[in-house]
Amino acid sequence: MPRIAEGRPAAKPSSSVQKDRYQRILRAAAKLGAQHGLEHVQMNDVAKQANVAIATLYRYFPSKVDLFSSVMRWRVGEYDQQPETVEVADPAAGVADLLIRISREMARMPKLSLAMIQANSQAYAMGSQESAFDDARFARIVQRAAGMTDATEEGERQIRLIVSCWFGTLVSLLNNRFSIEDAEDDIRAACALLLRPLDA
Repeated sequence: MPRIAEGRPAAKPSSSVQKDRYQRILRAAAKLGAQHGLEHVQMNDVAKQANVAIATLYRYFPSKVDLFSSVMRWRVGEYDQQPETVEVADPAAGVADLLIRISREMARMPKLSLAMIQANSQAYAMGSQESAFDDARFARIVQRAAGMTDATEEGERQIRLIVSCWFGTLVSLLNNRFSIEDAEDDIRAACALLLRPLDA
């Protein structure tokens, strides 16, 4: 069972040296998580891999849950680099392409992906909104892929349903219940159904 934080807020890096150290920790955790999964990663090993003191690691990440849910936020942030306004000819295809790309990348590192998902679920269960995955940010990324600049209430519901369908498919894929081909077919079908018609 991953060590649970004792209600202590995580420190935030401010200087360039601290930010570099913080990134080293995230990269080290991702590497070890990809090799061993959440249960078998030791915080001491993460500190050694990142070349930081164990006290420094715990200052930024009070628990393994904080650490791996932060890895998830960091990796999702890599998809948040596009400009806010994007012309999209086919919203369903745009969203499907994004979610399939993410699925393929996560399927290449199933132990890390399941570690991030497990940590995120525990962060929510603990009521740690700071540690938990930023659903609103991910929704904005998906909305951009659909070409939604100002999503209506209906548009937000469409995106929420698509993300829910995709997440269930992703978990099944990571647990070897689906092939990547079946997962991709289901993602495209869900996007086509749930984004039709977009402007009705």
